[in-house]
This record gives sequence, C-alpha cells and structure tokens, in this order.
Amino acid sequence: MPRTHAYAVTVTWTGNRGTGTSGYRDFARDHTIDADGAPRILGSSDPALRGDASRWNPEQLLVASLSECHMLWYLHLCADAGVVVTGYTDDARGAMVEDGAGGRFTEVTLAPRVTVAESRMVDTALALHEPAHERCFIANSVNFPVRHEPAVTAAT
Repeated sequence: MPRTHAYAVTVTWTGNRGTGTSGYRDFARDHTIDADGAPRILGSSDPALRGDASRWNPEQLLVASLSECHMLWYLHLCADAGVVVTGYTDDARGAMVEDGAGGRFTEVTLAPRVTVAESRMVDTALALHEPAHERCFIANSVNFPVRHEPAVTAAT
C-alpha cells in the first residue's frame, strides 16, 4: 500500500515598500519561506528578474532540491551496499529558457564528486548513481531531464 506524505510551508511576501504592487518597479520580490522546525529561508527572485542576489531564488531551490534528493538516496544505497562514502560535494547546475509567457527548465545536471574509503568501492559507488536517480522523488516529479556527471575517488 503506498504511503502518502504531506509537506507544508508558509511563503510570506516581505517586499512591500509602502505602496504594494502599485507598479512593476515599486515592490521588492523579497519573501520568507518557513516550515515547522526548520530555519527560515530568505527568498527573492532571480536578480535578472529584479530580485536580490543575496537571497535564494526558486530556480536555485529547485536545483538544490534535485541535488539533495539524489545525494540522500545515493548515501542510503551506498550504506546498504557496504560502500563507505567519506565525502560528497555536488556542483549542480540548471538551465532555464525564458519566453514571453514565462519560462521552463530544460535540464539539470548533477555533478557529484564522491570520495569512498577504499579503491575496491569505486566501481560500485559509480554504479549506484543510476538507482539513486531512479528512486529520487524530486527527479521523478519534474518534466525535464536530470543528467549526471559523477566522479568517484578513493581516499586510500
């Protein structure tokens, strides 16, 4: 029987400069994202869309969500397979196309750099990226390709 999970967040616009949305340039895109038990995220729009570069934008958060989901599944599968991961960094990047009516992501590429405890674990560690991708809830929910460029090295 499938399990159902629910996720609740509160997004609050904080960009009213005193005149609301009286004009396109008259308001900030600033907002906060809150969830019970988690630290507040300061959000805005992409700087190209009049946003604040010091805050997270939705596009960055989408790429981060894909990266996090893949990493968490990957670490789970490595633990199950006896692969000892001692380091993991992903330099993920996304591509979005904007048109007159809005925009859409065309792809996201994950580039995890993984360190494993022993050289005998490298091949298995590389192979586990595919099942991690297949199980990632977020990757299974988007309508664009999520590509992978993993690299695995051994600590010894």
